[in-house]
Amino acid sequence: MDSIFSIGIQSLWDELRHMPVGGVWWINTDRNEDAVSLVNQTIAAQTKDARVAVITMGEDPKKIIRLEDDRGPQTVQLFSMSTEADSLYFLTRDIQCTIDPDHYLVMLKCAKNTLQNIPTEKLLHWLEKINKWAKNQNCTVLVINPGSNNDKLFSLLMGEYRSLFGLASIRDQTDSFLYDIAFWCNEKGVSARQQLDLKLIEGNWHVAQQEETVVQPRSDEKRILSQIAVLEGAPALSENWSLFETNEALFNEARTTQAATIVFSLMQNNQIETLARQIHTLRRQRGSALKIVVRENNTSLRATDERLLLGCGANMVVPWNAPLSRCLTLIESIQGQQFNRHVPEDISTLLSMTQPMKLRGYQKWDTFCDAVSNMMNNTLLPADGKGVMVALRPVPGIRVEQALTLCRPNRSGDIMTIGDNRLVLFLSFCRVNDLDTALNHIFPLPTGDIFSNRMIWFEDSLISAELVQMRTLTPEQWVKPLPMTADTKPILNAKHDGHVWRRVPEPLRLLSGNEERASS
Repeated sequence: MDSIFSIGIQSLWDELRHMPVGGVWWINTDRNEDAVSLVNQTIAAQTKDARVAVITMGEDPKKIIRLEDDRGPQTVQLFSMSTEADSLYFLTRDIQCTIDPDHYLVMLKCAKNTLQNIPTEKLLHWLEKINKWAKNQNCTVLVINPGSNNDKLFSLLMGEYRSLFGLASIRDQTDSFLYDIAFWCNEKGVSARQQLDLKLIEGNWHVAQQEETVVQPRSDEKRILSQIAVLEGAPALSENWSLFETNEALFNEARTTQAATIVFSLMQNNQIETLARQIHTLRRQRGSALKIVVRENNTSLRATDERLLLGCGANMVVPWNAPLSRCLTLIESIQGQQFNRHVPEDISTLLSMTQPMKLRGYQKWDTFCDAVSNMMNNTLLPADGKGVMVALRPVPGIRVEQALTLCRPNRSGDIMTIGDNRLVLFLSFCRVNDLDTALNHIFPLPTGDIFSNRMIWFEDSLISAELVQMRTLTPEQWVKPLPMTADTKPILNAKHDGHVWRRVPEPLRLLSGNEERASS
């Protein structure tokens, strides 16, 4: 008769607890101490005659593994391994040098954050290999992996159901723990997308409350979770609305939902990557019934940023100039929708497609040419949509070095250089019809007052051809920017109000006659 092992969580029903031989199960934890506790409680949950082996990565197993007198097996085989990624490939060979793994529970307790540094292809290849080994040797393999940020790994493994029989996470929620089961397959059937509250009482894991149903119903379809800035100071519109101070708090609550509407607020450009990762995690882990909306409260999104958010799993991006009434109508319009677009398992694929250049501001002539050329040669980016390059020649009386001091790009990927009496800018992912708007954001004065003429390139072939011409400029013709000194004052005290640059008045105090004579 084949052996069936159990997870060390009390009051957990068999459908989410049993691990028959012949498969691999995987559990992530936020903290290393939780991983150690789960290993020990899983040992204690086995029968007296159970065969158990524990491998600890980067730790002495004798210091963290314990046997209880009143329960659990009489003996446990202990092994240790290094934290090097290559040691995973020798794991099965080294185990079989000591024991016959037939009908064994083999637990691998990983070192914290170690698996995050292993390339994706290498990890998935090892997982496929260990799955075949467990099946051939008729044993159960349980991987317990602690890590401070396991969301990327969790989303990746959700698609590996051919190599994994079960995938779950224990997330620390300060006063309790959330047991998030992506899927769990055993002799009782298959369960998926289950979330349970856990308590850690005197070192023992318990389900906080017994659930009667195996599948959690979508009882939250009418709920709308929103960042507070989305409503522009208005209170919650009904009992279905819940407001949160930050996107981070909203994200943490959204991880417990099934089919609710999640509305994030985007205030500035540097939030985009973090927000994209949160949306990707929710879409990969919570499924297609969730409705995810991003409202742009301030103008900060490029077309490529919007493409990134939609590619990560957002249903809709509401532009900054849409009034609140329009935003609420759009939120209402997506109710009942199912998200059916493909979302890649690894978000780095999406980031490399939309944010390949991290430079900003002035670059040397050769650095500028290399950066733009690399972008033109990136096959992951859309053809003829990588950006606009524009060459500006100053009006007589203004040196190109002086014109450079007025150029103030505020977005990553917008770079410029000077040479041959020209200021050359490359605005990544800018559409040619948005060029005037972009230049009005970059320069505090009308470009017609600063520059006499301009040349524009927006097709890949034309930009590449111009780069060939630019590379013929010798270093002696490159122009250096004006030196900055401690007492240098800005040429113009100006502020952008979201539409145009406006000068900021400076208060001046006029001296009276007596004060003027006293000062002299």
